[in-house]
Amino acid sequence: MTKTLVMKFGGASLAEPSQFNSICDLILKKAERYPKIVIVVSAMGKTTDELIALAKQVNDNPPQREYDMLISVGERISMSLLAMALAKRGCHAISFTGSQSGIITTQDHAEAKIIEVRPTRILQSLESSKIVIIAGFQGVSRGGEITTLGRGGTDTTAVALGVALQAEKIEFYKDVPGIFSEDPKINKNAQLYSTITYDCALEITGKGAKILHHRSLLLAKSNQIPLHVLSFKAEYQQFGGTIISCASAATSRPEKPIYET
Repeated sequence: MTKTLVMKFGGASLAEPSQFNSICDLILKKAERYPKIVIVVSAMGKTTDELIALAKQVNDNPPQREYDMLISVGERISMSLLAMALAKRGCHAISFTGSQSGIITTQDHAEAKIIEVRPTRILQSLESSKIVIIAGFQGVSRGGEITTLGRGGTDTTAVALGVALQAEKIEFYKDVPGIFSEDPKINKNAQLYSTITYDCALEITGKGAKILHHRSLLLAKSNQIPLHVLSFKAEYQQFGGTIISCASAATSRPEKPIYET
């Protein structure tokens, strides 16, 4: 089976237009090894916070449907700009919203759960040798309404797509070298893990670490798909990041994808 890689870039890595070129460097380097690449993006910098503040200026208690319509815009900006940046480098890329990607969710606006993924258009584009860029954090209900997944939802999007596409792994690009035993800003002697189990990662995030959202970790654990936390910053790339996987190499993935509901 042809290897598929899912790469997730958060808001810090896409905060400024000037950063898109270095993100393209990372993607094109991975494309030398992986013939099929799917990119999942968050909104740029503090865009989501700015959109929420904008909504509050108009209505202190906005209708949840319209709230989701508004705040899902941020990821669409990121995906289209990244596709443009890759096109400038001569790379065939195409961007899709959550609904275009086939991410089907519950109807719970602002806190939707992923029911299933129908990646028809993604697969067609990958077969056409295109790099696919997906807006994270969002999907569509069975009733056809745009939904968002709540804070940290882009991490969950990336894992769900990795599961649906039977990806080799999902890479998460952060502004840190990987996952530490403690906050390295507080304890300079904190250990940087090269490998860690899902349960250990859940324990660390349960203590307040914001490396990955717990929903994405639970989804990865259920489907036994490896996660790789590494840095988009050049000065940290020598460390190799942290691989999150099961404790036993003999554990296999379930026959059918397991989603959130």
